[in-house]
Amino acid sequence: MSPYEYVLAVALLTSPPETPEPPVSPEMFPALQAAVQELATQWEILDPRERRYILVRPEDFSADLNLLRRRYQELADAPPLADSLRFPDRDTVSDFLAFNRSYRHYIEVRQPVELSRWSEFRSVIQETDHLYQIWDTVRDARCEYYYVTVRRQALKKLRDLLGEDDYYRGHLPPYVPIWRFREID
Repeated sequence: MSPYEYVLAVALLTSPPETPEPPVSPEMFPALQAAVQELATQWEILDPRERRYILVRPEDFSADLNLLRRRYQELADAPPLADSLRFPDRDTVSDFLAFNRSYRHYIEVRQPVELSRWSEFRSVIQETDHLYQIWDTVRDARCEYYYVTVRRQALKKLRDLLGEDDYYRGHLPPYVPIWRFREID
């Protein structure tokens, strides 16, 4: 990619959506296409697998570019994909989530039988669901067959759920409310 193509790609990608782009001659399109695709991939707003169909046809250039511009804005403050490596792998997280659902079911079954503790069980179910949401977001971030943009959105959501300090330390809560285990039994 030449410096000119790089600067043009940066200008095109960072412009607000719906900003008219300069006319691109048919001779210039392949070089510009390659530059914008390469930069968008490096910036993690385009998954490498999407290069087969985004910015491929000159007649779709404007619509595809606006898609990438929106992604650039939406993911501007999203963590990089490499952050996902600080968390457990998808298979491990799936096992944790299965246990979470089993534990929730256990509490749901007890709730109508022990009516005097109904409110307490309701709180436990809410805590369990909140932990499920966090761990499900971790699973999305670690799911390698999801596009990079989906995984980065999951990382952004996870950072919001955990708070910045816990997120950047890689500190996750337990996948079930273990602090309730003694209280409920």
